[in-house]
Amino acid sequence: MIRAQPDFERFRTAVLCREPDRVPLAELKVEDAVKAAFLGRALADPATDPAGYLRDDIEFATRAGYDYVRITARLDYPEVKTAHKHRYGAYEAATERAWVQLAGGAISTWEDFEAFAWPRAEEADMRALDVAASLLPPTMKAVTAVRGGGIFERAWTLMGMEHFAFCLADAPDLVRAVVQHAGRLYVDTCARAVEREGVECIWLSDDLAHCGGLLVSPHFLREAVFPFYRELAQICRARNLLFIFHSDGNLWEVMGDLVDIGFNALHPIEPKAMDIVEVKRRYAGRLCVIGNIDLGYTLTRGTPEEVEREVRERIRALAPGGGYCVSSSNSVTEYVPLANYKAMIEATLRHGTYPIRA
Repeated sequence: MIRAQPDFERFRTAVLCREPDRVPLAELKVEDAVKAAFLGRALADPATDPAGYLRDDIEFATRAGYDYVRITARLDYPEVKTAHKHRYGAYEAATERAWVQLAGGAISTWEDFEAFAWPRAEEADMRALDVAASLLPPTMKAVTAVRGGGIFERAWTLMGMEHFAFCLADAPDLVRAVVQHAGRLYVDTCARAVEREGVECIWLSDDLAHCGGLLVSPHFLREAVFPFYRELAQICRARNLLFIFHSDGNLWEVMGDLVDIGFNALHPIEPKAMDIVEVKRRYAGRLCVIGNIDLGYTLTRGTPEEVEREVRERIRALAPGGGYCVSSSNSVTEYVPLANYKAMIEATLRHGTYPIRA
């Protein structure tokens, strides 16, 4: 397997829409089952050996060809969830996931809101970021965010999506109050996280859309959510940090807003939701595009040869001039076969050297 040394300046150069030495690899998340299979051994338990887990994560990122490690600040909310165990086909270990309730959440009324045990930003757990400062190789940096989703996601999670949607019409002040609290906590926690040594990027994950369009009106996002994004952008500008946005779905209605806010890059640009070539064409030089290697078929049910072909096509179409990083169209899940994941990495390293061949 082709090896590459981590170099965060490579990633920075691409995200700022210039040509580095090669097209970077970038993922919001690679599941632990995939990391363990890639390394050929179990990972340390993050609950009992957080430093060991972080060492394993850094080793994985280094060997897989990434220029950074994503390390989140932990801000614990009391939430209503239902746990399910699933066994995916690509790996032996069962994966336990906690699914958010759609019909109801912890906050349904003003009384719930007032009684809710809101966490405080100063209580956020930054230990992983603190440990990382002594473990990261000199050329590798940390990408950070707040664990558990973004601002919009946190708000509807606390209320349940169905109740949140009804309250947009029936109790809009309650919805805005929840968003305000969630947004303030997110921004204040990020402001503390970026003070840690080695942090060079905020990668905000906040799903706003499905494949057909936005989950709520653009007016609501502009009024209630985007002001917090602008605060995060100001934090990044003040410290010369990269600012990356992840959202599933079709974002065309607010693409101009996202660029104006100051995001440097957009991820993951699902093939069934948006045409990544058109995104690059419209915002070339202003917005790096990350992702688009199809999780629906190619990475999960395709062959390694099909993965290589798709990666090569994306690099040829998107990499010239800079502003493209290879990534899945969501994340590297437990149902991505290891052979396909390795094929994506190897194809990027093989075909992504600048100048890009036609």
